[in-house]
Amino acid sequence: MKPEPKASAFLANLPLFKEISPEQIERVAESTRTLHLARGEMLFQRGDPCEGFHLVAYGQIKLALTSPQGAEKVVEVIGPAMSFGEAVMFLEKPYPVYAQALSDSLLLHISKTAVFAEIERNPRFSLQLLGGLSRRLHGLVGDVEAYSLRSGAQRVIGYLLRDLHVLEAQGNRGEVTLPIGKGVIASRLNLTPQHFSRILHELTARGLIAVEGRKVIITDLDRLRTYD
Repeated sequence: MKPEPKASAFLANLPLFKEISPEQIERVAESTRTLHLARGEMLFQRGDPCEGFHLVAYGQIKLALTSPQGAEKVVEVIGPAMSFGEAVMFLEKPYPVYAQALSDSLLLHISKTAVFAEIERNPRFSLQLLGGLSRRLHGLVGDVEAYSLRSGAQRVIGYLLRDLHVLEAQGNRGEVTLPIGKGVIASRLNLTPQHFSRILHELTARGLIAVEGRKVIITDLDRLRTYD
């Protein structure tokens, strides 16, 4: 098992808490709980009350919705050092999505009471929270633009080249490892799993990539970047 970080030490290294003093961080840490989730375990269900927000120390958390027909739509995948739930906390509404661990995860839960008390003490803390919410909104607007204006292939290529770090890039080649299952990625890109698989097969047939499980070998970076 990975070592459990001290809450205050972990909080101090997050952008959200960079502008507040060690004393303020310690106050927030006093009401912070650590939560261990096994892969597949639910953190909360849609409609559950929100009593604070979460930070991911390690692991991955899927935020998703289920349609009346039973189809899942992944809204976001939250990775290490990322936070979620702030907007719902401020609205004092129930969670509009459910959260499930995609891998063994450690989370920190920061209580609403502690957040509101710190905002009263330090208005700059509210500005930090607002900045984080603004970045999240900007990302969601980008998602809507991608779903509306880009083809499925362009979304997949954008995910490979922009959202993932190209490892061991040499010349016109590179390699990436998908951090989550293909079905989750497909839902995140607003594609069906079948459509996502067809796009990968098409890119493979055109000699742009090769797929080995979760490993994607990019065989022609230049052509992949300009593929339409």
